[in-house]
Amino acid sequence: MGNVQRAIKRFLDVVFSVAGMIILSPLYLVIAIMLKRQKNGPVIFSQERIGYRGKPFTIYKFRTMSEPEKEPQLVAKCQNGQSTKTEMFLREHHLDELPQLWNVLKGDMSFVGPRPERKFYIDKIMERDSSYTMIYEMKPGLTSEATIYNGYTDTMEKMLVRLHMDTDYLKKRSLLLDACIVMKTFFSIVSGKKF
Repeated sequence: MGNVQRAIKRFLDVVFSVAGMIILSPLYLVIAIMLKRQKNGPVIFSQERIGYRGKPFTIYKFRTMSEPEKEPQLVAKCQNGQSTKTEMFLREHHLDELPQLWNVLKGDMSFVGPRPERKFYIDKIMERDSSYTMIYEMKPGLTSEATIYNGYTDTMEKMLVRLHMDTDYLKKRSLLLDACIVMKTFFSIVSGKKF
């Protein structure tokens, strides 16, 4: 992806993130009210992730766990009484990711790119495969081929599969490929596919 395509990608990120936040603002309000009425924690969950060029940034999500993590997990598990039905619904349908449109607008993330990870797990992955440094050449994204086909990464094996899919994306990325990934993600969410 050359400089022109990157500039176009950033322009589209800004346009669609602003449009998304405006169009989805009623849904944001409904979700916020539902979470607030539970009285079991903040509406928005924030966490430090590592992004473009290895720089840390704060990622935002709607909270989907009633109990805070006591120790790092590969992926937050909505089970064993840690989450209410509302929180589980938000997570299963990826509605918890909506606040990340703000991350896209700020430039921390893009619509398409590798999912951002915590440093704790990057260090674990690097022990197994040092090619993770290639991920730093891209802005993290809301979605990716790895997200669609590999789902939530709840094991180290899945993390390594995701890494290889993301580095493959780096080699062949283009605006057309990004458009295809966005459409696949949209249809997966609309069809109720869990990933």
